[in-house]
Amino acid sequence: MKNKDMLIKQIVKIMTSCDAIVIGAGSGLSSSAGLTYSGERFETYFKDFIDTYHLRDMYSAGFYPYETLEEYWAYWSRHIYYNRYIDSPKKTYQILLELVKDKDYFVITTNVDHQFQKNGFDKTRLFYTQGDYGLWQCSKPCHQQTYDNEDIVKAMLKQQINMKIPSQLIPCCPRCGAPMTMNLRCDQTFVQDEGWYQAQQRYQNFLQKHQHTKVLYLELGVGSNTPVIIKYPFWNYVSQNKNAVYISINLDDLYCPENIHKQSILIQGDIHNILNSVANEMRNDHDTK
Repeated sequence: MKNKDMLIKQIVKIMTSCDAIVIGAGSGLSSSAGLTYSGERFETYFKDFIDTYHLRDMYSAGFYPYETLEEYWAYWSRHIYYNRYIDSPKKTYQILLELVKDKDYFVITTNVDHQFQKNGFDKTRLFYTQGDYGLWQCSKPCHQQTYDNEDIVKAMLKQQINMKIPSQLIPCCPRCGAPMTMNLRCDQTFVQDEGWYQAQQRYQNFLQKHQHTKVLYLELGVGSNTPVIIKYPFWNYVSQNKNAVYISINLDDLYCPENIHKQSILIQGDIHNILNSVANEMRNDHDTK
């Protein structure tokens, strides 16, 4: 097993020499950037909800059966704001951008916190497969369209009292009047709007363009909850392209099929720290040339 310093040098060499980089990002990347859903951060922003509803973390809190829409949106407006509209505590995404900005890159992610675009990644090189905290949709849904929610979320946050928003702020579908809901892939009601399909097509075009080139499939913080979106396809693309490399950085879930083992690097650890080490090594290489 190679030590981390050797793996870092190897990653730098691959990133420098490849023709393209496909980034596959899961929840572990945002967690490493400080956008954690439990512990101190949860207790800081949701102490009143924890004390009242005995909530354990932000993920399970989103499924709590709140008795009224006023309570439901009081929770969700806070959840959206602190996971979508503020900067992440760490510069992880900015470090990643520094590593890939001069390469031909594309990002596919199951994350819904919009951190790639917030940190300067080209929005035409992003495919958010599972939705966006910044978008709402009809709960039915009666039509395939999404709506930006920033202004009303901030109003909900400012005006909520005793874990309830004013009734007049409850969002309703502008067409059928049904309650609005989050544009998150939880079931078959998830709206894939025109922007979603355009991003999917750009991603497919990028993959086709580089199917035989020296392409790096860089997997960051992808677990085993939805492996069919990033992990399994990445393995398949690498197996079909002898010039491709698969790199996975994660705290766990580190494995790959035997048939691509020689084309793979699996490195265990905190993503922020590892990306920072790669960036430092890349700068040192540049300075010595």
